[in-house]
This record gives sequence, structure tokens and C-alpha cells, in this order.
Amino acid sequence: MIDLYREAGSRAGHAPEALDVAVHAIGFLADTSQEAADALWPAYSTTFTRIGRERGWPPTTRAAFDAQCGDLGAFFVGDPDRVAQKMRRVSDALGGISRITLMMSGGPLPHPRMLHAIQLLGANVRPSVQ
Repeated sequence: MIDLYREAGSRAGHAPEALDVAVHAIGFLADTSQEAADALWPAYSTTFTRIGRERGWPPTTRAAFDAQCGDLGAFFVGDPDRVAQKMRRVSDALGGISRITLMMSGGPLPHPRMLHAIQLLGANVRPSVQ
């Protein structure tokens, strides 16, 4: 899809650097990857099990959540190094992206944990991937 987008943009006369591609994903950071997953799981489970019930999906499982947090999963959950590595890998796989935004508030998380996750993202991940 991204290749088609860039091809269509080029045919329409747009410069390649003007054709932004962004990724929006679930993410959460902590000092260790296990801590990040363990902190996010209860909020994620509560929220997505409720949404699933409304939409006819089965209840979410920790195994499915952990798979999404893994190297090939869609979530950016982990310590700053792991999240930065995944961001670079995703950007490379998609031919370069302009931005990654993380939904870190997908459920009830304690405010201090959220502040710490934001601090890790800004202080550690951003400089590493820029």
C-alpha cells in the first residue's frame, strides 16, 4: 500500500519527501520490557475485552498480547532500546516513515507510570530514532 501511495504521488507530481507515511500503534515504555508489558497488560485486557464483547470478538489473552509486543508484533511495548530498535526496523521495512505515534492510554494506567513512559520516550527513544 505504501509503495502504491508513493507511486501515485510521484505520478501526480509530488516530490518523494512530500509524501509522508506515518504509523500509529499501541505502545508503552518502562525501565524493562517485562515491566512495560506487565504494566500495560491489565489496562489493555480490560479495554480490549470490553470492546471485543461489544463487537463480537473473543476475550483477549495474555499470549496474544505478548505476541503483539514481540519483535514481529504490532505493538511498541518495552524498554527504550527495544522500542527504538522496533521503530527503526518498521521504518526500514516500510521504506522510511515520517512519524510514529503511540497510543499509550488504552486503559486505566496510573498517572506516574504514564509520566515515566512519556519521559522515557522523549529522553531516550526520540534521540535514538531521529
